[in-house]
Amino acid sequence: MQPHDPFHASPVRPAAPGQILSSAAVNRRGFLAGSLAAACGSSLASLSRPASVLASEPAAVTAESLVAALHATLTPAQREKVCQPWDYVHPKFGLLRTRVANNWNCNDTDLSSEFFTADQKQLARDIFEQLIAPEWHARFHQQLEDDTGGFGHQQSFAILGEPGNGPSQFLLTGRHMTLRCDGNSADHVAFGGPIFYGHDAGGFNEEPDHPGNVFWSQAVAANAVYEMLDGMQRKAALVEKAPRENAVGFRGAALHTGSNPQGIAVTDLTADQQGELSRVLGVLLEPFRGSDRQEVRECLAKQGGLEGCRLLFYKEGDIGGDGVWDNWRLEGPAFVWHFRGAPHVHVWVNIADDPSIATNA
Repeated sequence: MQPHDPFHASPVRPAAPGQILSSAAVNRRGFLAGSLAAACGSSLASLSRPASVLASEPAAVTAESLVAALHATLTPAQREKVCQPWDYVHPKFGLLRTRVANNWNCNDTDLSSEFFTADQKQLARDIFEQLIAPEWHARFHQQLEDDTGGFGHQQSFAILGEPGNGPSQFLLTGRHMTLRCDGNSADHVAFGGPIFYGHDAGGFNEEPDHPGNVFWSQAVAANAVYEMLDGMQRKAALVEKAPRENAVGFRGAALHTGSNPQGIAVTDLTADQQGELSRVLGVLLEPFRGSDRQEVRECLAKQGGLEGCRLLFYKEGDIGGDGVWDNWRLEGPAFVWHFRGAPHVHVWVNIADDPSIATNA
């Protein structure tokens, strides 16, 4: 018999009419409701609406409320390992709340280990799934199966600050993943800070069409814009050598005013080309929850919108020499979405409403 793996358990779903939930599902719900209540610390008696009305209204579950619930379950020994102050500077990684990398762990506590209870592991998975749009859950879990053996394996998390009491952040790290849940941060940054996602669909060195890679569709969408460019536009957009993939710090006005600005300014695109690029932005944002999508657009708008960006495609790393550019980048004064498709997909994302915000990559 295979050992039970809580990370591969199906999440609890609402019962259909007439359906009887299993005792495990009921216990799971009871634990979550109790954790949320403990985290929120509110009582029906303090509210003006009748308890009978409130009892019929399900509590809104968000990634932030789940982080508070998880934090409330941690023992002192667990907190010593995974909880740090908001401005914690790691001896190796630096300021942890701004750190991003393609393959790292923010501490040495593996999520799949017995250091955490089954319910805590499930809460961590629930937080992750709240950050991802439901229609992308299967694809992200496929990435995790291919890259680490499934959610929680070779992964770690940290909670910076205290949820519900000032700025805080849930940080999830591992191979091909840096994700954040931002709890009332003072910084005007999207996704709670820089994030990373990627996928090695097998063999490390992928074929030109990247079979099985769950994120390759983003590059296909971007290349559709390149196909719309005329000869002069392509000459401007196509750059010989890509920068270091983790070079995702903001350049501010220097993006356009440097001695040799690279790529094509979005303002040099025609209306239909700009419309297609706007569609690409939607494709890039599609995997993430609605509130993060909205925050990206708000940050981008404060720095001139897409019209304030430049689009770059890189000859370097063109797998198979087919002219379908595996490496490309959309960049604004405080916006970087860097897609490295060779030899397999790495994607670095860093977005804020102010280019003075530092990045630790």
